[in-house]
Amino acid sequence: MKKAIEGIPVNDYTTKLSVSIVYAILASIAMNFFYQPGNIYSSGITGLAQILTTLSTRALGFNVPVSITLFALNIPLFFLAWRKIGKKFTIFTFITVVLTSVFMQIVPETTLSDDPIICAIFGGGVMGAGIGFALKNGLSSGGLDIFSITIRKKTGRSVGSISIYFNALIIFVAGYLFGWQYMFYSALSIFVSGKVTDAVYTKQKKMQVMIITKNPETVIDAIQKKMRRGITIIHEAEGAYNHDKQTVLITIVTRFELPSLEAAMKKADPSAFVSISDNVKILGRFYEEEL
Repeated sequence: MKKAIEGIPVNDYTTKLSVSIVYAILASIAMNFFYQPGNIYSSGITGLAQILTTLSTRALGFNVPVSITLFALNIPLFFLAWRKIGKKFTIFTFITVVLTSVFMQIVPETTLSDDPIICAIFGGGVMGAGIGFALKNGLSSGGLDIFSITIRKKTGRSVGSISIYFNALIIFVAGYLFGWQYMFYSALSIFVSGKVTDAVYTKQKKMQVMIITKNPETVIDAIQKKMRRGITIIHEAEGAYNHDKQTVLITIVTRFELPSLEAAMKKADPSAFVSISDNVKILGRFYEEEL
């Protein structure tokens, strides 16, 4: 672990720590302002922690805080993340989970609305924004995010969609134990959370880019200086109007990289024709930055 920490630049450390704090605050707001007052069960390990906390009151006669249960459930998942995802990722995930547990404990539970639908929608939106923001910056909120990222690396499916499948069992258990109406409200919250996560976490969305240019070498150099992407070259393309010879370049980028691509094209060949196909599916190798 010491070597992993020493390999992290100071500016990277401070950035990720700031992101951890932002996520912890958002997760605490979602939990204490919406989920708990509205009896809404969150997604993943957080939802399981809520279930165990509710059961502890019935079985043990006293309440085990969600913050403590959440941290305890994440401990075995840290080992999985260390082996399957990355050491830096695991270190900052540990920090994020610790901060989240602390903030959930110190942020007071506040009832903003008694309407469970409002609590489900806004709680899911705030939690999804926090999860997506953390993942976008190479962090995880812990819990099922670790499983989701591991499976996404193998299948290419989106993190939000994978989480929804995992969480079906969580909401069923919550409905069975505490009332079926809570299952439906929790399902709504998890759906909203998954969609917001996908909207914020743009690194997983792949886009096919086709470039028609008269200056292929300049364009290739500009793109590959901005990002690590392979490019397929098709020579001797001919325009139907002027019958001039051009070159077609095809590459795949993520939505997160799109601003870098646009900047490279403006510098290399502003007159090039660029066509972008959104959310394509990839079979084969596609480079992704290590978390």
